[in-house]
Order: sequence, then C-alpha cells, then structure tokens
Amino acid sequence: MSQKKFEEIKKANQAAAKKIVEEHFSSSSEEEGDEDFEGKRGKIVANTFITYTTQTDGDVRELERTKQYVNEAFQAGAMTCLICIASVKRNQAVWSCSGCFCIFHMPCIQKWAKDSQFLVSSLTDDDFGKRDYPWPCPKCRFEYKRSDTPSRYYCYCGKVEDPPLDPWLVPHSCGQVCERDFKPSCGHKCLLLCHPGPCPPCPKMVTTTCYCKKAKPIPRRCSAKEWSCQLPCGRKLLCGQHKCENPCHAGSCPPCPRVSRQKCVCGKRVAERSCASPLWHCDQVCGKTLPCGNHTCEQVCHVGACGDCPRSGKRFCPCQKSKFSLPCTEDVPTCGDSCDKVLECGIHRCSQRCHRGPCETCRQEVEKHCRCGKHTKRMPCHKPYLCETKCVKMRDCQKHQCRRKCCPGNCPPCDQNCGRTLGCRNHKCPSVCHRGSCYPCPETVDVKCNCGNTKVTVPCGRERTTRPPKCKEQCSRPPTCHHTSQEKHRCHFGSCPPCHQPCQKVLEKCGHLCPAPCHDQALIKQTGRHQPTGPWEQPSEPAFIQTALPCPPCQVPIPMECLGKHEVSPLPCHAVGPYSCKRACGRTLTCQNHTCMKECHKVTETDSCTDKKKAGPECLHCEEGCSKSRPSGCPHPCVLPCHPGECPPCVQMLRIKCHCKITSLYVECRKITTADVNEKNLLSCCKNQCPKELPCGHRCKEMCHPGECPFNCNQKVKLRCPCKRIKKEVQCNKVRENQISIECDTTCKEMKQKASELKEAEAKAALEEEKRRQQAELEAFENRLKGRRKKNRKRDEVAVELTLWQKYKYYLFPLCAIVVVVFAWYIANAVD
Repeated sequence: MSQKKFEEIKKANQAAAKKIVEEHFSSSSEEEGDEDFEGKRGKIVANTFITYTTQTDGDVRELERTKQYVNEAFQAGAMTCLICIASVKRNQAVWSCSGCFCIFHMPCIQKWAKDSQFLVSSLTDDDFGKRDYPWPCPKCRFEYKRSDTPSRYYCYCGKVEDPPLDPWLVPHSCGQVCERDFKPSCGHKCLLLCHPGPCPPCPKMVTTTCYCKKAKPIPRRCSAKEWSCQLPCGRKLLCGQHKCENPCHAGSCPPCPRVSRQKCVCGKRVAERSCASPLWHCDQVCGKTLPCGNHTCEQVCHVGACGDCPRSGKRFCPCQKSKFSLPCTEDVPTCGDSCDKVLECGIHRCSQRCHRGPCETCRQEVEKHCRCGKHTKRMPCHKPYLCETKCVKMRDCQKHQCRRKCCPGNCPPCDQNCGRTLGCRNHKCPSVCHRGSCYPCPETVDVKCNCGNTKVTVPCGRERTTRPPKCKEQCSRPPTCHHTSQEKHRCHFGSCPPCHQPCQKVLEKCGHLCPAPCHDQALIKQTGRHQPTGPWEQPSEPAFIQTALPCPPCQVPIPMECLGKHEVSPLPCHAVGPYSCKRACGRTLTCQNHTCMKECHKVTETDSCTDKKKAGPECLHCEEGCSKSRPSGCPHPCVLPCHPGECPPCVQMLRIKCHCKITSLYVECRKITTADVNEKNLLSCCKNQCPKELPCGHRCKEMCHPGECPFNCNQKVKLRCPCKRIKKEVQCNKVRENQISIECDTTCKEMKQKASELKEAEAKAALEEEKRRQQAELEAFENRLKGRRKKNRKRDEVAVELTLWQKYKYYLFPLCAIVVVVFAWYIANAVD
C-alpha cells in the first residue's frame, strides 16, 4: 500500500511540474488556447442568433447590440457599474435600466435614486418631501418615478426574484424564456432565454404586402414586415394634378416637386412657384376702397372681403370714458376729464386731462424699499431702487454664494462649472455646479494591444484594471538571437518569450550541429552579489542576468566497445574513448574455479592465447582457499589452496559420541564418510552396557546400541497380595504384562475380620467415656444454677417434673452425631 501511494504521489508531482513548465515556456500555446476558447464562445453566440438571419431579410445589424450585452455578460470584468466604476460580479445583486439596458449594482442605484430625489425635493422648502419627484438613470437620463426605485433583485426578464447563481446560465439570468414584448410592439414576445440588453428584432414570420399595396403578399420577418416593391407609387399628390413618381415608400407622399406659374392670394402678381404650395402672399397693400367710400384697405395681400371701415360706428375718447358717434372722416375729440389710467409704476394714476398718446412717466416721490428689502430711500416712483449689498445666500449648489447686488431672494442657479474630478479619475465634471454626486463620465477609452490592431472599448476609468485584449496578429519584433527569424507567436506586451528553435551552430571539436534549444539569452543567477544586511536595504542589481551560454557538449551517439569487450554501447560524441562498462571482468582464472571480479578493464592478449574467456596478466590472481564441496559428513575444509581437479581424502581425526552419548570416540574422517550404515554403527559403539532405563525402571542389559532399548527385562521383583501378608518373586516383564497376580487366602480374611471387631469395641468404649464426661459437665452446670436461686420462694409453687427427653436432649444430640460418624468409618473400611 505504501509503495502504491508513493507511485501515485510521484505521478501527481510529475504532472504538476510538467504543467508549470508548459505554462512558463509556451506562451504562444496559451494564447492559442485562449483564442480557441474565444472562438468557441463566439460560435455558440452566433448559433444562438442564427435563426434570426437564416430566412428572408434577417437584419444582422439589429442583433449586434444584443450580442454585445451577452458577450459582456460572459466575460469576467466586462460589465462595469458606472456609479462606482467597479466590475459587476456574478454573485452581486444588479439592476438593469429599461432605457439603455446599462447594469448597475443594486446598492449603487438605490443610493443614486435616493440622493437624486433628495436633491430635487430640497430645492424649495415648501415642496420638500411632499411631491413625487422622478430620478434619472445615470447613463441615459431616462426618468423613473419614486415608486420605480429598485428594492429587490430580479432577473433580466423580471420573473424570478433573487435568481440563483448557475454556472451554465448567463449571470443574473433565471434560464426561462424571456417573453418580454418587442419594442415597437408587434403582438409577439421574445423567444430567447432570459438575457441582458434589448430584445432582438422579432423573428416571427408574417405574410404582408408592400407599402403601395400593389405587390402580392409574401412571408417576411415580423421585424421587417414593411417593405418596398420599388415600383412607382402612383398616388395623387396634394396639388391634385400630378402623381407621386417615387418608388414604393412608407408614409405620406412628399410634396409635388414640379414648378408652375401661380397667382398670389390677391391676384395682383403671378410667379413661378412649387406646385406643392399654391397659396402665397405678395408684399403689396390691398388698397381697395372700403364700404365707407372714404378710406382704402390697408391690409397686405389677403383673402376674402376687406371688411367695414375701422372708423365707422361709435368710438371712445382716448381715456375710454366718453363715447361719440361721428362720421369716419372726423377724429374723436378729447372729453376734458382726467385721464386716470394706471401708470407704468402700477400704483399711481395719470393726472393729466384726457389726451392722445401714452401717459407720461410717474414723477411722484415715494419711500421705496430696495429689492432685497434691507434698505429704504425717498426717490421718484418711476426709478428702480437697487442697493449695493451683495447677497450672501448659498445658491442651489450649496457651494457658492449668490453675490448678486440687492438680490430679492430668488437666487439664480449657479452658473459656474462643477469642476469636480469624476469617478474615472481622468476628467472633471463639465456640468454646471450642482449638489450631490456627479453623473458618471460619458467618455469611453480604447484599451489596445501592443501593436494597436486590436482594441476593446471600456468606460473611462476602467482602462487601468482592464486586461488588454488578446491580439490575433503575429508579433513583428525582430529576433534577439542569432536566428534570422523568431518563432511565430501572438502580439504581446513586454519582452518576447525565449527562443526555442534549435541552435544549429557548428561545434568546433566534432563538426556536428548543436541540437539544443537557442541559448543566446539565458537567465543566469548572479554570483558574488552583495548580500543585504536587512529587509530595509534594497538590492542594487538584479538577481538574474540575461547572457549567452556556450553550446552544450555534443550528444550525438557514437558506438564504442568497452575495455573488457563485453558490449558495444552508443556514447555521446564529447565522451568518446575507452570506457569501462562497470561490469565484472568475468574471465576464468588459472584455478579454473573462479572468474575475475575486477571491474571491466583492459586485457593484453598474447598470440598463444586464443581463448577470449581466459584471464590475462592484468586480471586478479586467485587467493582464496578451496571452495569445492566436501564429502557428506566431512566438516573439514580442503587443506590445499584453490586448485583444479578433485580434492585429496581427509585424514583428520573426527571426534564423535557413542550411541549412549557418554563416551567420546576418535575416528578418521574418511572412514566415517565412506562407511555404510552398519559400519557407522560399529564405529560409534563404545562396547559398554547401555545406561538407559527401561519403562519398568531397570537398566538396559544390552551393549551400547543405536535406537530404542528392547523391552525384555528379566530381573526378579516382589509381588504381594492386597492385604500385604503374602509375597512372591517373579520376572519384571511378566508383571508389566499382568500375567501373574496374588490373591488373599482365608487366613487373611480372618485377620481382617478380627481387626474390624477390635476397632468397633474401641469406638464403643470411646463413646461411653464421652457420655460420662458430658453427664459430669451437666451436673456441675445445674449445681451452679441452683445456688443462684432465691431462698424465699413461694411455698404454694407447684414443682413441675421434666420428661426424659427434656432432661437429656442436650446429651442425645452429640451422641447421635458420634454414632453416625463411627458407622460411616466402619462402612468405609469394610469396603476396602
């Protein structure tokens, strides 16, 4: 298990190291992988919208805006909140504007709406917090009501509240069908899954005719159902004389483009004018005589009758107090009353007589207040009074004072520029000075690749954190190594990756081409650098420097034979020469028993020696003893050094034990090793009696022998009857085999009976003695009890005589126990 686990960890480490090396040394492959990923994503989005353009008159341009929003939703960091200039992440609550479809963080747009409503409602104290002021979108200025302030997080289509994060769906999408009404409304609904941005043009197919209704109805996309057949329109123009010659078009026909001679309204002049405007007025006065006959019409070229004379009928005097009925040839006289018209001051009246023309200026002196109400002065009524006091109130921006002379309190809006730095940190607010937060920067910035051919447009301020786009163009920088052209790789920032082309330089010693990767710009760690004394001391020189390394030794394989001629192995070109294969020499030594164990070495072969397996003068000389196998049972080594042929017989004395393991015998080794089984038994016999004991306990009578002793003991042993009175001498082997047994006779039985009777008499005597002793103890106890009784006992006390059982029950119990014990002992002996 431990070995298996070690192998698994080893494989994992090797895979991790390989991955790190590939990521470090193959930037071009990484870029190609990113390009493939972007290409796949583009194909997926294109396949999503392919159904909108596969049939008649599908407009691809209308889909670009929706595609852009979907692509930005999938790209990390592409969606930016214009309020805080930060990326919109997948797990953050957002709100989308219904006008420009820009996406904002939910807390940002809520704060924006609250601040906007507060600023607008706080302009006047009377309306503060009472009216329902709208708030605008930070980007498109589309106005929303107070009730439209977002309070909950919904998906793009508005069906699901707090949509869960799903890596397989568009971020902030519920994954259901959008079903929003198309704009402009056509009666159909969007069929895409819940998506950001505007809905694409309606893809439904409808049957419709052209604008002029002349062509046959054909099936077309609902979004492009209005079409032109390109035939002449043919409808009559407003002039009523000509027809529209334009191709089939939408809406009303344009004015008639032709020119004709037409009279003016009064008919005095004729001019060439557009047929579309037949009515026109000349600049001459009418001049016709009015019905009064005294005056002429003073109107400029007009239509219809001139009307009555304006001086006919009853007319008022100039002050409008008296009415006169005079001919139109006479002027209305003044009435002589005071004028009494309100003068321009609006306070006093005209004191002159009824007069023609305007009234004169009011010249009365009054106490006038200045416009701001802080000062008073006596002066003519017609002159305005403005003091020199400057208003110190703050304008609506709450930053600058009004500073207008004699301000009545309605201070004008601030006319200075805001000038505050916007959230992008690049521009200043161009609006008029205002309260609250400035609108987001409307500018956009192009983030370009190194060569400038590829760019991505981002909101101003995001160019610092936006990663430059992946450029598909090839890097055009010249190579920095000795190669004529560098490896193909994509446009990039910074220095080009190290060259991995083969060096291909001609090596000086062997003439081969260097196959190693290009090493003209290798990173080498500096040696002998000054070590900093602490973290506060910054290194003055880089730890690694880029320098050219010499070509490595030539590795072209050249076949070479080793010194001992064991093998032919390919050696690197730079290491070609005599070499040792590290094996043992293996040549047979002169002893013909061993081989040379010296490491592969050069061997000088003479003309007389034709065997390549035979040792040479450089081989080792055998210094070992004879290692040939000895005869079975011989523990002695060969006395000769390592030699060819058979070993001589062993003549050393061998010490052995006899069969009974008591006596040591000395025998020549060769006799033991060459003897058979019987001869070995005779050589191992000490000629003494065997000291082993038989199972009966007697000593074996045989001479020293191998193996187990024979069981034939003939020694005499004594045998008795069961009562031990009769005894006889018999052979031991017969007793062991239960062939002889001695039984008791009549005499033995009589003696046994007498002995039992004697034991009974002795037991009975002992019992009687025990009874007498107990009776004596009882009498002594009763005597002690009588002495303690009172002397003055009552005379009428009746003496109760005890029964025999009551008197002797204490003696009978021990006696019975003794009898039982004696009987049991007797029974036991009788059985034996």
